[in-house]
Amino acid sequence: MNANTFSPKSWWQRGLLASPDLVLNVAALLVGVGTGFGAVIFIWMLAKVSEISASLQASIGNPAGLLIVMGGAGLIVGFMISRWATEAKGHGVPEVMEAIALHGGRIRARVAAVKVLASSITIGVGGSAGREGPIVQVGSALGSTLGQRLKLSDDAIPTLVACGSAAGIAATFNAPIAGALFALEVILGRFTVRHFGSVVLSSVAGSIVSRAFLSNQVAFRVPAYPLNHLGEIPIYAVLSLLAALVAVVFIRLLYATEHLFDRWAIPLAFKAGLGMVLTGAIALILPNGEILGSGVHLIGETIAEDFDLPLKVMATLLVLKMLATTATLGSGNSGGVFAPSLFMGAALGGMVGTVAHQWWPLVVVNPGAYAIVGMAAVFSAAARAPITAILIVFEMSNDYQLILPLMLATVLATLISERLLRESIYTLKLAQRGIRLRQGRDEDILGSITVGEVMQRDVTTIPASLTLGDLALRLSHSHQHGFPIVDEHDALVGIVTLGDLERARQTKLSAETPVLQVGKPRSEVVSMFSDQTIGEALQHMGRVGIGRIPVVSRDNPNHLLGLVTRYDIVNAYNIGLTRRAELQHRTKQMQQRNIDGTEFVEVLISAEDGAHDQAIRDVAPKLPRDCVLVSIRRNNRLLIPHGDTRILAGDQVTAFVNRTERQALIDNLRD
Repeated sequence: MNANTFSPKSWWQRGLLASPDLVLNVAALLVGVGTGFGAVIFIWMLAKVSEISASLQASIGNPAGLLIVMGGAGLIVGFMISRWATEAKGHGVPEVMEAIALHGGRIRARVAAVKVLASSITIGVGGSAGREGPIVQVGSALGSTLGQRLKLSDDAIPTLVACGSAAGIAATFNAPIAGALFALEVILGRFTVRHFGSVVLSSVAGSIVSRAFLSNQVAFRVPAYPLNHLGEIPIYAVLSLLAALVAVVFIRLLYATEHLFDRWAIPLAFKAGLGMVLTGAIALILPNGEILGSGVHLIGETIAEDFDLPLKVMATLLVLKMLATTATLGSGNSGGVFAPSLFMGAALGGMVGTVAHQWWPLVVVNPGAYAIVGMAAVFSAAARAPITAILIVFEMSNDYQLILPLMLATVLATLISERLLRESIYTLKLAQRGIRLRQGRDEDILGSITVGEVMQRDVTTIPASLTLGDLALRLSHSHQHGFPIVDEHDALVGIVTLGDLERARQTKLSAETPVLQVGKPRSEVVSMFSDQTIGEALQHMGRVGIGRIPVVSRDNPNHLLGLVTRYDIVNAYNIGLTRRAELQHRTKQMQQRNIDGTEFVEVLISAEDGAHDQAIRDVAPKLPRDCVLVSIRRNNRLLIPHGDTRILAGDQVTAFVNRTERQALIDNLRD
């Protein structure tokens, strides 16, 4: 018998390493435990920062103390983020989603440390932000780092990132079910059995650690609010409409504020400091600064008292909380949007419940019930995560009796908000960068391929004088399903398909009938230009229900250049995936060669730059050796560059380069 048969190394290789699923699940448990401890440390740091902040404010004296402490905290946070990890800016979840969709789930390890410290300072001194965003990013960074250290597959690393997100939500809100669903619904954007198992393990582990060191209590202690009367259902429907409106206004205002601050050519530290001062000034409108911090405790206390507040106070809380959150996060400070959304939803629901109780006291008995439902509705309308919203409010309140109105209002609010604004509070930031996610994947991978790259150039056309009888012969011999119709000058005059022929036979048209009589005339034919994207072609096909689109010249819309079909779209998607995989591979090689010395650099190209109107293959020899051109953002589209791609004025080129060669890259693109 071989002496190595029962050796520990042989057993490990044949056992654990031979089972990728086992490795993934063990790693998921480790990520959950680590994230749970991260949440404990984060909450402890929040308490300490709050104590220090209160002491400083008391020594200086309010209101000056509040403004000085918050402004100073913003300066510190802005400096930390700009110096060490720009990904820690804002609420963080979009950066995690982008890492999964574009970078194989790879997140820098330092992001976790910077995010925890920056967010604890922001929220601890009174910044209007939530705790979930930081913990999600911390858990995601931990999962990504562990996956890379273990050299797991490109499919396993994003799963571990989602595991960290789930554990973060579970540990922060003591809601393991909602944590798992948040990771699947928002972070990954898809539900599979394999992902579900690992994510649940991590979520449970994070929650256990949190309960062991913090508390086993639910976030809100509320009375049992039942559905008293079926007449409440229309009122909950009205609440869902208002929740959608509030969510859309919040999203628009947050990103408008962020865009405003981004346009200012001053250091991030000063922007963040100004944002915190504005937050403090807004808080001074209320006597006790109720809008400062996450506001979770205030929500719980008010709901426990059946939201017995004057309408004017609730309206003020809603508006000021929205303004304070946009000032805090839009200026570049660090925190989440989860808790502020719950706060605004509770205030909105309390208003609706109070008014309804005044008008129909026998139907609406408990205004606090509407506050609970309002929390879920506003968050779901903002995040487009109805399942997560239902479960997290259910777990946080531990009240099942409201499940029917909770489900109704949450789903309705989500549907209405989608009609008003396509993107969620998490995906709008990515959409502004040219990244559009659907089901957790970047749908603009098809936006990186132009129609001209994959269209069929050798297209068989038929003359307008061809008869139906001859068309039937050509279709049977060519095995094609349609032909463009051209006139004697080869100008496009229409298109005819196998379906048109079948309808002609059903109406018993003569075999001598000209094809143009049964096909679509040029005025009804959907056509495209060669410089449009395959993503646009797919949208046209889906909207009109066609299988092929003629490609024509911009100079002469009747000059046929080619044809794009569903097969070409599948081919284009494979090309896009190949290009992206190649870029990720090259980027990963650079990271392995120089882990701490590489960074992403964005360069905006102008008409005066040397790279303008140049192909990538012509520009490449001038660039630094250790440099990868990752993407080109053009007109809100994200292009994956290749040799034939031309760089144009207005393009934002993103490159991955050694930090020491950053300026050389910029100079070579400019010269």
